[in-house]
Amino acid sequence: MGTFVGHFVPGLAFTFLGLWHTICTIKCYKLKGPSHFTSTTWFPINTRNHFIKHLELYLLFTFSIVVIILQLINHPFQALNYEHASMYLHVALYSFLAIVIDLSPSSNSLSGLVTTLAASVFAQELLLLHFHSADHVGLEGHYHWLLQLIVAASVVATFLSGISSNSFPAAIVRSGCVILQGWWFMVMGFALWMPKLLPKGCHVENGEVACASEEITKKAMAVANLEFSWAVAGVWVVVAFLTLRLDWKLEYRQLQGPTVRESDGLKLVNRLDNGVGLV
Repeated sequence: MGTFVGHFVPGLAFTFLGLWHTICTIKCYKLKGPSHFTSTTWFPINTRNHFIKHLELYLLFTFSIVVIILQLINHPFQALNYEHASMYLHVALYSFLAIVIDLSPSSNSLSGLVTTLAASVFAQELLLLHFHSADHVGLEGHYHWLLQLIVAASVVATFLSGISSNSFPAAIVRSGCVILQGWWFMVMGFALWMPKLLPKGCHVENGEVACASEEITKKAMAVANLEFSWAVAGVWVVVAFLTLRLDWKLEYRQLQGPTVRESDGLKLVNRLDNGVGLV
């Protein structure tokens, strides 16, 4: 995915997915309360229609299959593209099995398996990024190393939310990491594959980013560190804003019998004051 589109489109998809998860996690926590909150790795839409209910998973599965096909068609004999396709293969397997499990009679008892599958998706992504066949060095390698930090945090947060399903911090960190991964993909697309935005003294050569000197590379890495820090801060500002601003409350409907009207009550009090009893 050494192109602008190859980074921007998946980044946009991850960002929307992370925002969806963040909003739904906050909603579930505020509606159910700390004692009844249970984290989940996907969120159904409240409807009887099977397709719409599992729309998130169907979109994930479709997007993953499309990316796999594009990766294999464009460069069918390059190991790099097989690695990218394998990342999305795990996403496709997760979304497909999550649908199957949810439709099974024992879906409640298998919810932990879905969380394990989600953690496996991030773990496989981390593995393939770390042992990438493309030897990312210099500035491009630094951006990918920072990406690995995000994916590693996603692995840890997902495993923790599986171990402690009532933990709101683990669930919200996992959702925030998905947003951050999407943002960082888009930052990489702009910073590495938009010629006008490349640091001065750096250029794209044979599909790789190269800088004129070691000093220029170090300065560009320092800028990347700042971009990463700002991206992390931006994500948590968004998460905090959504947590504080979004408000859902349970509405209780109290069933009660017929009551004495206020005017009838006043008449009754007057009658009692005048010594008149109830008939």
